[in-house]
Amino acid sequence: MKKVLIRSFMTWLLAFAFFIGLGYFVVNLVIHSTEWAQKPMNAHISVTGLAQAGDILDRNGTVLATSDENGKRVYHEDYSTRCGLLHAVGDDSVNISTALQSVYRTGLTGYNYLLGLGLPQSFRSSSDIQTTLDAPTCAAAYNAMANRGYKGACVIYNYKTGEMICDVSTPAYDPYDPVEIKEGDDTYDGVYIDNALSSAYTPGSIFKLVTAAAAIENIPGAENRKLYCEGYAVIGGEEVTCVEPHGELDMKEAMSVSCNIYFAQLAVELGSDTMTEYAEKLGYNKEFEMDENTTAKSVYNVKGASVGSLAWSGVGQYNDLANPIHQMIIAGAVANGGTPVQPYMVDNVTSVFDVDKMLPGPHSKHLDKMVESSTAATLSEMMKYTVDVGYAYTSLDELHVAAKTGTAEVPDGENGWIVGFVTDDDCPLAFAVCIDHIGYGEFGIGSAGAVIQEVLPTAAKVYRNDE
Repeated sequence: MKKVLIRSFMTWLLAFAFFIGLGYFVVNLVIHSTEWAQKPMNAHISVTGLAQAGDILDRNGTVLATSDENGKRVYHEDYSTRCGLLHAVGDDSVNISTALQSVYRTGLTGYNYLLGLGLPQSFRSSSDIQTTLDAPTCAAAYNAMANRGYKGACVIYNYKTGEMICDVSTPAYDPYDPVEIKEGDDTYDGVYIDNALSSAYTPGSIFKLVTAAAAIENIPGAENRKLYCEGYAVIGGEEVTCVEPHGELDMKEAMSVSCNIYFAQLAVELGSDTMTEYAEKLGYNKEFEMDENTTAKSVYNVKGASVGSLAWSGVGQYNDLANPIHQMIIAGAVANGGTPVQPYMVDNVTSVFDVDKMLPGPHSKHLDKMVESSTAATLSEMMKYTVDVGYAYTSLDELHVAAKTGTAEVPDGENGWIVGFVTDDDCPLAFAVCIDHIGYGEFGIGSAGAVIQEVLPTAAKVYRNDE
């Protein structure tokens, strides 16, 4: 009897272990099947994982990536377009993890854990992805940055709907000619990172929009208050410097000449708690979603900061960091009466049938209000005045733009920024450009500003030609 009980126990134990193992296998099959199928050693399926994958299209139906009859991935015929869309579309590899061909590879190839990739193409559920991107605008952005040897990002979107028009990151390379990164050569440093989505840079004076918003909503009559700038000020025992003495000026004038002294004093008066509250209301210290990706966090942290450091934080220095897509969202919120709209790039997905979950991004999704509508109107007026007065020698005014530039000091150089939006109702575009480590004397307007002046006319055609 004892032997029978032992044998029964062992039988039940083995059966239990079998079903536990089977369950473990099934769970892993569901979770990791796509990854297993795309392994390079599975040459009988696809060397690259993209043989017979679906098409990726721009907003006008232009094919950005497709597969030919031999299973080779084919990209846009224009070199600048291929390079400009590298980080958004991707290449044959999965090195750029945030690219469409990496994130949506399962749906593009028609792979699913029930049917795999073994069925004929006519029976497979491979999907085509229609994006909101505009190929000519992305090519123009790439040329404007690459021709100057710039590293950074240029992003443009419709601040009313959230449609991404441009998402360009440099350095980039031709997907037909992947780079060979050599030790000690920084030419392609960070080439696999979409700087628009996954990087954060010292913001410099574009952060003054945050300080201004906090002051407008917390200090009565702040926008009309006049302060004096003599080129420097000792705040909390630390020296805060400005480009030059500006004399007495109000907030609009201080914004137009990007006066550090004015906004540093406002930051100290507001205090670290209020500054942190408003930085976070405007999206700092959080991620933003774009389709299946999330942005790097913009950072504002003055916990334990000295008074002088708090002053510098109010002008976008200290340890402040800003993500380009986030800054574009802030500019769009100002244009949109204080309400930001979540960006998206995937417009729709077309397939025979969808077994795997592959859905387009959320369309026209409003996020939490960043500032009051009256504050947004005041900031908009200041940004337009900044263009009219501060950048009058550029073509920005001809493009009907409200903007703010920034020149951020970093340990071994400077970064250049511009954020803003088109003020015409028929062309609801908001933008952000960041150039990492600009040349001496270029400043934000001469670097990032020069890029957006080249790119924006092409982006505007998306709407103005359609009207």
